[in-house]
Amino acid sequence: MSELSAANDAGPAIPEGTVLWRLGQHDGSAAEFAAVGSSGVKEVFSEASSTVKAAELKTVPSGLRGDTNPELRITYKLDKIPVNGVLFRVSILDAYKSVPQMSVFSNRQLSGIIQIAGVAGTDSKYNFRKTYELYIPKEQLVSGTNELKLRTTRGIYSSDSEDKYNWWTWDDLSLESLKTPIKEPIHGSYTLTGTMVNNKQFYFDEGAVTHLPYIMKWLGVAYSGNIMRTSCASDVGRSCEKMGDYYKVLKDYNMQSVALYLYTGDIKLKEDGSLPDDAEKKLTDYFEQYSPYFQYYEVDNEPGLFNRSKAVNLAIAAWLNQKGKTIAPHLQTVAPGWAYWPDYSEDSCGNQKGSVKQCGDPDGWERDPEQRNELEEVTDLTNGHSYGESYIFSNGGSFTENLKTFGGAADGLGKKMLTTEFGTSDTHVDAYQYGASERTAAVFDRIMRAHIGYADMFVQHAAFFKNFSLFKYGFNLEEHDPATTEIYYTKDGEDSRVSIMRRLDLAYATHGAPLSYQITNKNELADKLVYVRAVDTSTLAPLAGSGATSNKVLVNFVNFEETPQTVTVKVTMPEKTVYEGERFGNGDTYEAARSYISGRTAAPVLEFTESLAPGEAVQYILQPSSEVADVAPQGFKAAAVKGMSMHLSWLEAPGASYEVLRADGPDGVLKVIASGIEQTEYTDSKLQEGTLYTYAVRVSGSGVMSEKTRITATGLVPLDRIAWKVTSNVNTEASNPANAIDGDRRTRWDTGKHQASGEYFQIDLGKEHSVEAIDLDYTLSSYDYPRGYIVQVSDDGQSFRQIASGKGKLEMTKISFSQVKTRYIRILQTGSGGNYWSIQELQVYSRE
Repeated sequence: MSELSAANDAGPAIPEGTVLWRLGQHDGSAAEFAAVGSSGVKEVFSEASSTVKAAELKTVPSGLRGDTNPELRITYKLDKIPVNGVLFRVSILDAYKSVPQMSVFSNRQLSGIIQIAGVAGTDSKYNFRKTYELYIPKEQLVSGTNELKLRTTRGIYSSDSEDKYNWWTWDDLSLESLKTPIKEPIHGSYTLTGTMVNNKQFYFDEGAVTHLPYIMKWLGVAYSGNIMRTSCASDVGRSCEKMGDYYKVLKDYNMQSVALYLYTGDIKLKEDGSLPDDAEKKLTDYFEQYSPYFQYYEVDNEPGLFNRSKAVNLAIAAWLNQKGKTIAPHLQTVAPGWAYWPDYSEDSCGNQKGSVKQCGDPDGWERDPEQRNELEEVTDLTNGHSYGESYIFSNGGSFTENLKTFGGAADGLGKKMLTTEFGTSDTHVDAYQYGASERTAAVFDRIMRAHIGYADMFVQHAAFFKNFSLFKYGFNLEEHDPATTEIYYTKDGEDSRVSIMRRLDLAYATHGAPLSYQITNKNELADKLVYVRAVDTSTLAPLAGSGATSNKVLVNFVNFEETPQTVTVKVTMPEKTVYEGERFGNGDTYEAARSYISGRTAAPVLEFTESLAPGEAVQYILQPSSEVADVAPQGFKAAAVKGMSMHLSWLEAPGASYEVLRADGPDGVLKVIASGIEQTEYTDSKLQEGTLYTYAVRVSGSGVMSEKTRITATGLVPLDRIAWKVTSNVNTEASNPANAIDGDRRTRWDTGKHQASGEYFQIDLGKEHSVEAIDLDYTLSSYDYPRGYIVQVSDDGQSFRQIASGKGKLEMTKISFSQVKTRYIRILQTGSGGNYWSIQELQVYSRE
């Protein structure tokens, strides 16, 4: 056996067990078995026991292969059913790079699907060896003769062309009777996963905060101690605007985070090699404010690709170990997010300064395992970014390069791995030889399964990000209702990244003590790839730092088949009581995927029946109704819409439906005007022009209302800006006029100099409209108001006439005028002052 070290297992400790049977010796060799495909190999090995003779082992294949030896059935006897279930272990010596899957059936019920990582088919000189473990509950066992079936299973999108690539070689296999209850229904290995939710690529703002719980619940990662990336940047203004609120949401949903804050591109180290005072202060301030909420800190992001210094990375690691861990004793440090970039002559990179062309300092250091190891020796977890099939590239692959760094793997990587970026772009497709029918879906499925096989924690690139996205993007989250969040489809007719991630999250990244369950239609599901996972998250240990916990029961149903399947299950719940909560299934929008469930009485058994579409994953998030506190809906907003109506929207609160209340005037009595509203929006129509209305919303049956909002019915609504063209006579190169109509207050148009008379901003509405008002919003630069203005309109963009004039006000200027039909509007600045004239958002109002 190799003397290579192995990282400690992630997750709770596995209980001790009594060996029921073992095939082979754990000695790093498969020599005791028969070669796959040889004549003496049997598909059934009978009467497995703790003492198997060498001659008998020669009838057992040394592994499985999809096209020649796809299945092995092992029979064994139990005098009585182990009350704590059993644990299946298989140690893998070698496997093909295709991420072969081992389906495990106990008495024809699916116990799990083990994702096997391998590097065969690459030119890696290092093998990856790992022992995988699978919990089999007592409900899948019988007194007397039992059968454990192991079967190769191709990817859900692949054809039989993949079969010959789905192979592995094992060292030994065993089954143990557990002596005490297991704390986690281990499914191959213990994995944590998540994504990153930010706005406009950089901002952890109110929009990111409001969307965060929706995304975590929809993906199925909430409440299980999974992990999100929180990389607000010290060099981007307002990037960390709502970081504290963001971290509090993570705590509320029992989620961990890996932080990255300090921008490293401009750091000049002190003579002794330590960080300069300003960099130390930035880190100290960030840690003192937020470190109770994050568990991990990442040294840097792709330092070679972004031309960063190894010495600076080492200085950051030193600060984290010496001072960061003093502020946050629970902290674990993570190696940089390696991109494994080579030197500049081999593959050029950005961020070049001066005449020296290099990718990192020294040039290409990120590709060199010895230089990377300098960081690995001073951090707690390794890292490695990968996209498409890059994880198994011979040079630059996160999997293969880590094997180079650690000199191979005796039982998993020699260090725990937290991958802070993985995913696919819109151009990635699965390797042709696997015969996938949906190649863009298959490549995402394969890379995520690979990470389940070799990594401990891994974060998908980002929830909203062009070309890599889970959800539709291209708008400001602050102006977006999170309930209308919509799945992004990489390619028409193919499965989405969201569907794939949900399927794998629900199967492998839902954690807690296993709940007993019985499948009542087991005959219909015999040998079917339908997986059930039910856990009590209240048994999870409090998270390091934040102390976060959860009280949710999670019940998951996952269909890995390509055909519809129906499953009926009786789950023994933790309490004999009434449960309620949320159900997430298929649906292209959050609203369509989610429903609220109430009045489910457990005695303590609770029955579920799910008709699952091909590849569908369904999750119930439940808790006793007695523990569901009355919560007022947050984020209540009112906006005028066409037809003397008001559109009301709010963020979801626990409950099956809502009541909307309204009063005439600011002090009138609120009365219910609508009830049984199941969505988080409502339109109130036929209002009286000029009347001030007061609104509130509450969960049906609750006495806790949202904050009130007041709005006057004017009949004016904002025009759609999609067809607008905007121009200016100043500073159009340095400041794009389109920034004033992009839906994002962080961007703006400005004059670029002290404002002076004669400057103008002009709007081409695209066609003639009847308009009555204009808003100029510059809230984030409140003194950049126009010292004086004239509003002019034109039918042809050449000849203008004046319709209004006045002086601007702090933060926002609202301009009203008599209704006029026009296509072109010009706002002429007539004053002068020591500030720029800025517009962050501009809106024109009409009764149309």
